[in-house]
Amino acid sequence: MTDLSSHTPMMRQYLTIKAEFPNILVFYRMGDFYELFFDDAKKAADLLDISLTARGKTGGNAIPMAGVPYHAVDNYLVKLVQLGESVAICEQIGDPATSKGPVERKVVRIVTPGTVSDEALLADKQDNLIVAIYQHKQNFGLSYLDMTSGRFVIVEPRSKEQLQAELQRLSPAELLYNESFTDTELFQGYKGLRRRSDWEFDLDTANKLLNTQFETKELTGFGVTDHPLGLSAAGCLFQYVKDSQRTAMPHIRSIIAESANAGVILDAATRRNLELTQNLQGGLENTLASVLDKTSTPMGSRLLKRWLHFPLRNIELLSARQNTISDILDADLFTELEQLLKPLGDIERIVARIALRSARPRDFARLRNAIQQLPSFQQLLAEQSALTLQNFAQKMQPMGEMQQLLERALVDNPPVLIRDGGVIAPGYHPELDKLRDLSQGATQFLEELEAREKERTGIHTLKVGYNKVHGFFIEISRSAANEVPEHYIRRQTLKNNERFITEELKQHEETVLSAQSKFLALEKRLYDELFDLILPELVTLQQLAVSFAELDVLNNFAERAESLNYVKPELCREPGIDISGGRHPVVEQMTTEAFIANPVLLTDQRKMLIITGPNMGGKSTYMRQTALIVLLAHIGCYVPATSATIGIVDRIFTRIGASDDLASGRSTFMVEMTETANILHNATSESLVLLDEIGRGTSTYDGLSLAWACAEMLATQTKAFTLFASHYFELTLLADNIDNLANVHLDAIEHQDKIIFMHAVQEGAASKSFGLQVAQLAGVPKAVIQRAKQRLSELETQQAPSLLPEDNNIFQQQACQQLSLIDAPHPVVETLQGTDINDLSPRQALDLLYQLKDQV
Repeated sequence: MTDLSSHTPMMRQYLTIKAEFPNILVFYRMGDFYELFFDDAKKAADLLDISLTARGKTGGNAIPMAGVPYHAVDNYLVKLVQLGESVAICEQIGDPATSKGPVERKVVRIVTPGTVSDEALLADKQDNLIVAIYQHKQNFGLSYLDMTSGRFVIVEPRSKEQLQAELQRLSPAELLYNESFTDTELFQGYKGLRRRSDWEFDLDTANKLLNTQFETKELTGFGVTDHPLGLSAAGCLFQYVKDSQRTAMPHIRSIIAESANAGVILDAATRRNLELTQNLQGGLENTLASVLDKTSTPMGSRLLKRWLHFPLRNIELLSARQNTISDILDADLFTELEQLLKPLGDIERIVARIALRSARPRDFARLRNAIQQLPSFQQLLAEQSALTLQNFAQKMQPMGEMQQLLERALVDNPPVLIRDGGVIAPGYHPELDKLRDLSQGATQFLEELEAREKERTGIHTLKVGYNKVHGFFIEISRSAANEVPEHYIRRQTLKNNERFITEELKQHEETVLSAQSKFLALEKRLYDELFDLILPELVTLQQLAVSFAELDVLNNFAERAESLNYVKPELCREPGIDISGGRHPVVEQMTTEAFIANPVLLTDQRKMLIITGPNMGGKSTYMRQTALIVLLAHIGCYVPATSATIGIVDRIFTRIGASDDLASGRSTFMVEMTETANILHNATSESLVLLDEIGRGTSTYDGLSLAWACAEMLATQTKAFTLFASHYFELTLLADNIDNLANVHLDAIEHQDKIIFMHAVQEGAASKSFGLQVAQLAGVPKAVIQRAKQRLSELETQQAPSLLPEDNNIFQQQACQQLSLIDAPHPVVETLQGTDINDLSPRQALDLLYQLKDQV
């Protein structure tokens, strides 16, 4: 540590504390402000847009200082957390009246982006996760924790691509990684990155930490012992959280291992392209979640998004969800359930704050209100004949003792903070009631004093009053001032009145002030005891929150099915996808016109569809809606279709659209090929693959060759269920040689050089691409369109190469030569190039113009 002798005692105290937290901002409490000094002050001033000032000097230089008001600190913490910063909150814990030198201070909590639990610092409809990843050689372990619910999970991704997909699914607010992690490009762009020493990922240490937390001797019962890399990540994560919270965390009571085989695997590109919870521009509007999420509670909204990002392959569980939805619809219950669910609030996060002892009075009030709803839930659900709803009724048993405790303990509308009192209800604690009466001035005593003094003095205008500035007083009108007894002591002179105090009233004032201090201390102690009284029911409350969230999502699905005309899909173990009248769930809500529904049929005899048709004809929409319908079926939701039979798939891949990845030095075509390679390596016969315009990023024959080879491999070797959209009409010839491949096209009608998109899927290949008509619609100049038509006509007269395989080659040798779009200069160009305009007479120029027109 640097020499502190040149500093004032207070700055020595600050620097000693700061030395413990060199890499995070220290909010140092001084009176009504949290102050920051030196580099912290400069950084905070820049990040928070607050004034940078100075305080005193050290070494002849002014000490940079910046501060924020303590009562508004949450507003500043929100900004810092969103930027990925962490903050150590340093409070005064000593008594200023008895302190010699600086008041004793210590860091009472550390606010980090991934461990916050305060309501003001969190987005209520999004999970806030801290993630740790560990790389050992070429293998990975990952662990994530939701501090606001206690969900603690480990995963062992099998590849870089799977790790990247997991990070995109989890969208961590804070990310820890070991210092020897080599593939750091996998998490570039995330905020809240924390590089940790390799020794923090020690497996033995992780086992000891977790066994201590869960009060177990070994972790075998959790089913995680065969995931050593995941456990190593979990150990580092838990130690980091423990250091930041500085309090017990009883709501974290188990750890589970997620298996990739349990869910439908979605890679990072697929999650992005399907716009599940975030659109391609990074916003939240026009996503699948924005259409589906009409949940009644924040915890339901978060659960819905988790389901969207982790579709399941368990038919029994999915069928149970479907049956609950149908039972709610059959009983017409969703309106009644919605009315009961809406007042619940966010029990999940309230319970976590109670476990962390950071809950505020209104959290307890909201919990009380939620528990008061339990009898209504149980009565409504228990009287239903459906077993699924009766099962929910069993999970929502009334909690009579806790309800009575919270009803007795809390006032109806408690204040935001316990600091100013007024939280504990009258009648809960006799001593508190007595102190409350005294602290409020003991109204009965004051009334008796006023009556007695009026009678003694004969002054009928005499009043006993109180204000916060001058305390208690006896007020007498100016006209009766000469009648005041001698033992009255003048306290204040007003325009029309005089105020006095007596020894009796002064003693009462001292009693009241003492009572106020005692009252606040006792109320704080009773409030702290509430935590202890509720903690034994923590597990029950957590399970209750899970049940409410699940019921909320399923009730929401029932409402969406009714409102949006969704149907119950039939799930089966036999592979295949048969959708009649399928619709895109997002596009149909965005468009003002009637959405054209389309069928999809994929079976073992019809594994691949080559989709052709015009740009803007709806190929991408058709492909995406198929993937979204399949995904919705795998979360147990009803689907936008007339009917649907869905076989369980193991993966969904999409390669739709691409853009440059300049940061990694990858062109559009490189991105396209990387995503395609991932599909070709990892797709199976039970996967759903969507490929759009493979090969368009390179020259005509390179692209056509790649598209042909990819389609051929997927259809004959991988045998994945594939929708393959392309402008290469030559690919339609594949259907003549591959039995399980079929052609479909999006229909369009051309009329007088104009195009009308029908958006209807038809069997067979398209007749043309309508590219020039689409270009005309886009506003390309007419001269360019006319020239393009001319050149198209010329190209169509040339001999097209054979596309049929010969000796296992895709193309014959002559196909390897690239087409030249301009074989020779146009005659008009040659004429103009050979003419000196300056030498022409007006007559010669006119003749030349006629000549050029004839040539055109």
